[in-house]
Amino acid sequence: MTLDTVSTNKSHGGVQGVYRHQSRATGTEMTFSVFVPPHADGAKLPVIWYLSGLTCTHANVTDKGEFRKACAELGLIFVAPDTSPRGEGVPDDPDGAYDFGLGAGFYVNATQEPFARNYRMRDYIENELPEILAGNFPADMARQGITGHSMGGHGALTIALRNPERFRSTSAFAPIVAPTQCPWGEKALGGYLGDDRAAWKEYDACALIKNGARLADLLIDQGDADTNLETQLKTDLLRQACASAGMQATIRMQPGYDHSYLFVSTFMADHLRWHADRLG
Repeated sequence: MTLDTVSTNKSHGGVQGVYRHQSRATGTEMTFSVFVPPHADGAKLPVIWYLSGLTCTHANVTDKGEFRKACAELGLIFVAPDTSPRGEGVPDDPDGAYDFGLGAGFYVNATQEPFARNYRMRDYIENELPEILAGNFPADMARQGITGHSMGGHGALTIALRNPERFRSTSAFAPIVAPTQCPWGEKALGGYLGDDRAAWKEYDACALIKNGARLADLLIDQGDADTNLETQLKTDLLRQACASAGMQATIRMQPGYDHSYLFVSTFMADHLRWHADRLG
């Protein structure tokens, strides 16, 4: 597969790159970023996947996430995909809303028209992009962790719960933990998957845990000043699901923090250290 380099910059002794390719999963051109820390020739490095939230591209965390210093110190590759397909002819929310369509792929494989052709972010993240990473970067695919923010936290949790053999570590910042029970999720899952709510459950972390999916460990940070907490994020539902299942989870409420990248960047290094401890 042809991989075009959009840009590369040296940072903390490593290389921050942005890359573009034609995706077979989405049928569109896709852009993603990868930070490769300094390393010895021939070394294979553990990988952290970071999934972004509503309205975001790869650029939000790349520009504002403050991850490179910690990744350089810990020897972690950091991968940031886009949040949806884009380009001419890709369907969007007919009303131009921010919470559906472009920038709001919710990491699902859509089944409803006109979205089914392009909105296949589950296939893209679970299958296609890992193949590209393994073929073009010094990635140890036996040592992968995943994290994300908001909608991307939802993506990280559900992808890890469906693929526990792939990910040694999972964390999230202010994730949407039960999209079948919140306005953002109901709009997105209904629009992409249709009215059969049973089909939604494989994209709901709390439902997956209730149905038997498990992770060895989990780290969540959530700001208690986040205006989305009660209506959209519903962190307590994840706490209850983990407790009922006997699944280990560290869920931290951070006093005074909101939903912004100022919150994410504050705790980014802590999450990366937590992942590094589990990736070896």
